[in-house]
Amino acid sequence: MASKDPDIARPRALVIGSSGGIGAALARGLQARGFAVEGLSRASGTDLEGARPSIDLADENSIAAAAASLRDKAPFSQILIATGLLHSADLAPEKALRDLDPASLARLFAVNATGPMLVAKHFIPLLPRRGRGIFAALSARVGSIGDNRLGGWYGYRASKAALNMLIKTLAIELARTRPDAICVGLHPGTVDTGLSQPFQRAVAPGQIFSPDQSAAHLLDVLDGLTAVQSGGCFAWDGQEIIP
Repeated sequence: MASKDPDIARPRALVIGSSGGIGAALARGLQARGFAVEGLSRASGTDLEGARPSIDLADENSIAAAAASLRDKAPFSQILIATGLLHSADLAPEKALRDLDPASLARLFAVNATGPMLVAKHFIPLLPRRGRGIFAALSARVGSIGDNRLGGWYGYRASKAALNMLIKTLAIELARTRPDAICVGLHPGTVDTGLSQPFQRAVAPGQIFSPDQSAAHLLDVLDGLTAVQSGGCFAWDGQEIIP
């Protein structure tokens, strides 16, 4: 008897942050490439195919509940985290040392570093134990310590640098239990979303991507990676970003 699930033979992918510009574009791109896609976000309790718990990267209980709700859909060939915080109504990137605020720093680290690793804690078991599987999180070139020439943006830079180290550490552990898995950070470039809009005037013409352009670049990069490259951070053009 044929299965009633039309997605049973399709590889599965999960996008966390699917309500955002890049997250929604990644979901569309994965669907176009033949994946059955689940999406989770803080803004909505629904995914692309039905009701799911909302997920808040600052709340481990919500992360654990979301992972539990998807166990029956595992394994997922790709788990992508498309979240990040640079600014908000009450938070702005620091221009100088005098702008440092401990509450803002803690919030940036909670969303940009701690949150993705709590996702890893609860969602890594949903990757395949054998064969290729991908766990990737959006990072940023400004998280590179060696490439920091302008200064400023203390909290965002530091939280993304921390994320890159956490990804590297996770990749080492992951290789022991899932030797074919790939765990990486991804730099999407400057994308025309709410995160970058206040800063786009400083970007050269032609260097701002639409969400769909950026997502296509990132999915191409993931397609070309192997387990040997696990632990790195890769830009939209496939170049590895120096730590």
